[in-house]
Amino acid sequence: MLWPSQSPCAPRNVGMPLSALIPAPENITKRCGRCMGQDKHRVISAISAMNHSKITPRKRLSLENMDQRHFIIYDLEATCWRSRAPKQVEIIEIGAVKVDENLEIISEFCLFVRPLLHPEISKFCTKLTSITQNDIEGAPHFDEAVEAFEDWMNPREVRTVLMSWGEFDKRQLLNDSKLHDMELPWLRYHACLQHHYSKWKDSRNQIGLKNAMELEGLSYSGTQHRAIEDARNMARLFQVIAKPMELLNVND
Repeated sequence: MLWPSQSPCAPRNVGMPLSALIPAPENITKRCGRCMGQDKHRVISAISAMNHSKITPRKRLSLENMDQRHFIIYDLEATCWRSRAPKQVEIIEIGAVKVDENLEIISEFCLFVRPLLHPEISKFCTKLTSITQNDIEGAPHFDEAVEAFEDWMNPREVRTVLMSWGEFDKRQLLNDSKLHDMELPWLRYHACLQHHYSKWKDSRNQIGLKNAMELEGLSYSGTQHRAIEDARNMARLFQVIAKPMELLNVND
């Protein structure tokens, strides 16, 4: 396991004032699990050290206890096939960037996830995402991975809102949580950046991430269709558009 200070997922500081009031999730409990990291194709888990002892339910938190505000800019990759045959897709990578209210990137998270229903990665999926069978072998299943993700977000102590580019990511988190019989209360505080950006640009169609970056004078950096790379680029875009778009009150 490489912790954040040792990982290439190092925070970069870009300052811009932003004051946001994000509702505080209440009465969040969770099951204990193990966090597992991988170091493959620079996909390194930047997870804070977890307490592996039994986790007990936390007391209800009030707004007075949650002065910090964080935006979780995240992306997912999922199983896929060239065939149109109906199959239930599952998350195979979670990538996220944590941005504070000053629009500074303070932490990153990346973790492969081992699918349960269809554990073999198709050649088509590897070609599209560059994620291989070796990447997910030994990776945690969704229940353990999402618990590590929640520990990294720390929604019990920090006002947290998740932001994705499109509706797929939230929908897939809900689908996988049902498959593993889990509840994700913090997912109530979610915003679709693509929807808000496209509306801001008066576009009839939803604008893709790469096109949105080009419109704002940015260029996409890294490998497309990788969760951590998409999250990093989304975070760069968010730093530019958050203030002019007045995203401080966004909460779908």
